Amino acid sequence: MRLLTTVAEFRAARAQVKGSLGFVPTMGYLHQGHMELVRRARKENDTVAASIFVNPTQFGPSEDLAAYPRDFDRDRAMLEKEGCDLLFYPGAEEVYPPGFDTYIEMGRIAQPLEGVARPGHFRGVATVVAKLFNVVQPTRAYFGQKDGQQVAVVKKMVRDLDFPLEIVVVPTVREPDGLAMSSRNVYLKPLERQAATVLWRALSRARDLYERGERDAEALREEVRRVLDSEPLARTEYVSLADAETLEEVDHVTRPVMVSLVVRMGATRLIDNIILG
Repeated sequence: MRLLTTVAEFRAARAQVKGSLGFVPTMGYLHQGHMELVRRARKENDTVAASIFVNPTQFGPSEDLAAYPRDFDRDRAMLEKEGCDLLFYPGAEEVYPPGFDTYIEMGRIAQPLEGVARPGHFRGVATVVAKLFNVVQPTRAYFGQKDGQQVAVVKKMVRDLDFPLEIVVVPTVREPDGLAMSSRNVYLKPLERQAATVLWRALSRARDLYERGERDAEALREEVRRVLDSEPLARTEYVSLADAETLEEVDHVTRPVMVSLVVRMGATRLIDNIILG
């Protein structure tokens, strides 16, 4: 696996690639969810590239960028083991050089849900993803469904701005007890980790009701809230049932919808979702 730290180095390496290139953008501190993306890319492409970059522009003023978990040597070994060919590992000044002042502003799709909770977050996400796509020039880029709104934002940006690549969405990888794998799970204390299974129980309850024929959106939301409220350590920020493509809340389920939620366990903010239909 080749390690490349500048745009010029990566572009030179990209020019030598024959056939298709699959790309997995990450912020590091990798887990098996990330590895599933790499395995899928390895299966579907001639060459696989990944990036590790903790993007400062998607962190809000109250979010601790410096505290985000990092372990580059471990990440590098994991990627190499899964057959990654190229690893792009730029510094912040390589991505945002002095004088950088151009950003991508997303529209309505970035306004609800995480857009309310984390103002400016998707401005940072869209900008860095667009920059990475321009540098890497992938045939396909791989994202996990766990970050459901991010997936929707990236897909819309690619559509609207005519990026010549395919976005591949890979199902959420979960622990045996259902908790979605996340780099932030390391922050959970033992009792919080045990309590965090309530997220999956709540989503599963919505899925079960849907499969039994429930189509009233508010009834599904209320049942998700009821399950979450049954866990004393859980502090629910929001429960959403929205059109899977536009993220507009729905009253009745007649097309694919994303059931998403955010719950705080102590100081740790957990997100999860499922698609119904």
